[in-house]
Amino acid sequence: MANTADEARRQLAAALAKGFDHGISPQTTTTLRRELRHSAVLVLFGPLDDVPARPNGELAVSTELDVLLTRRADHMRHHPGQIAFPGGGVDPGDANLAETALREAAEETGLDPSGVEIIGSMPAIHVRVSNNLVTPVIGWWHLPSPVVADHSESVEVFRVPVAELLRPAARGTSVLRRGTHTFRGAGFQLGPQFGGHIVWGFTGMLLSNIFDAVGWAEHWDRSREFPITL
Repeated sequence: MANTADEARRQLAAALAKGFDHGISPQTTTTLRRELRHSAVLVLFGPLDDVPARPNGELAVSTELDVLLTRRADHMRHHPGQIAFPGGGVDPGDANLAETALREAAEETGLDPSGVEIIGSMPAIHVRVSNNLVTPVIGWWHLPSPVVADHSESVEVFRVPVAELLRPAARGTSVLRRGTHTFRGAGFQLGPQFGGHIVWGFTGMLLSNIFDAVGWAEHWDRSREFPITL
């Protein structure tokens, strides 16, 4: 068990050093890649703030750990209203994708980038709906700073206890039905202090695969469904 937030950071760094994948199958071709917009998201873990975790039983992760999430504005062209990691497209002045992730996170949440340590990056993922090639950048918040939604791209910012996300009662399979197609993926239900929102899609799958790779995941009921409506 990761008894402290610092031990959780060491586990994240060790998993990245071994080179774990995100587990999301590529959905693009070489020709299409040339037309993609390159983006990055910041998956930011750190010591828990003043919102307590509510785990049931013993978990394989410290109750002192949280992860930064946002809720996207309803007017956004892609993924409106969804829970997401802060992030966005590469700007010409960005030195690398880590800088992109930090810049976008600062713009969306007001965090101070100087308090964030970049642990590493995961392989890029093609997100078909927005035609973005997204690189997840894993960060550690060694000096947390206040955060607030910018209300242009994000309308809420959450520092969610990881232990609460890992509670079996909080986990399920998101189900989105569009015409004759059904899309399923890992989902998490946030607690009432975070509005009870469902974390699904790219964010849900990426969190689930990180938790599996680092060894924090507990057994959960995959037959439990979270219906998604858009």
